[in-house]
Amino acid sequence: MRGAFRVVAPLFAASSAVSSRLSPALAPFLPRNPPSPLRRLFSALPPMSNHSPAATPPSAAVSLLESSSFEKQFDDFRVQLEESGNVRERIRAVVMELEAAVRLMHSSLLLVHHTAPNSEVLDKARAQIEVLKGVFHKLTDILRECPGQYYRYHGDWRSETQTSVSLIAFLHWLETGNLLVHAEAEKKLGLDNSEFGLDIEDYLIGLCFMSNELVTAGNYDCPRKVLMFLTDLHAAFRMLNLRNDFLRKKFDGMKYDLRRVEEVYYDVKIRGLGPGDSIQEQNTQA
Repeated sequence: MRGAFRVVAPLFAASSAVSSRLSPALAPFLPRNPPSPLRRLFSALPPMSNHSPAATPPSAAVSLLESSSFEKQFDDFRVQLEESGNVRERIRAVVMELEAAVRLMHSSLLLVHHTAPNSEVLDKARAQIEVLKGVFHKLTDILRECPGQYYRYHGDWRSETQTSVSLIAFLHWLETGNLLVHAEAEKKLGLDNSEFGLDIEDYLIGLCFMSNELVTAGNYDCPRKVLMFLTDLHAAFRMLNLRNDFLRKKFDGMKYDLRRVEEVYYDVKIRGLGPGDSIQEQNTQA
């Protein structure tokens, strides 16, 4: 920059000397404020650009990296959701078969409320147990493909499992007069606790559902048997520390079922319709 001023200074001095030598007659034709030699020098230079060479700012580079990670993450989510949706569709198709088998078994057992249980009625209901076992095997095969995901899809067949337990437990009581224990229920349904077991809450809720079915027609000794069975079952449930959830509500319903059975039993006893009541009444009159 100092070199530039050294060049311009003599030019400026020479220009001033020349203008001073001009005659006054040419003065009106000269510009009042002639451009300085310094201005003429810099005006001849090419204009400087206000922009720096193209480069990616650091913030833009970080944004690109974040965008790439976002896309990868949500692309993984998309794949997982599609796989989960396909599994649920397969499970729903099997659950529809389970619902059909449960309806047929329930309709067969409904006959015991109108007629005394007989082998034909029980055989029809018993035949559906094999169907239920085959359907649960299909569910097991599906879940074997996605290990560790049992409780992720458990809600898709939970209600049907509870109803199945209540029906096979009711059938077992009609045949033996005893409670169907958890291990026997798993065996009847073809379930294996290591892969696809019977959830304990589903088993307990199924027993609570069964208490609504413990009434048969044409057998006046049945109220006494039902009362004894429900009393023992209710006492066993009282050993559990149940929270305020769906299982607790079903257990509260069992208490009302037990109260209704007690009313039926005392009504039969008062009327002398029980098998031992008529003999006691005759002895009393004698």
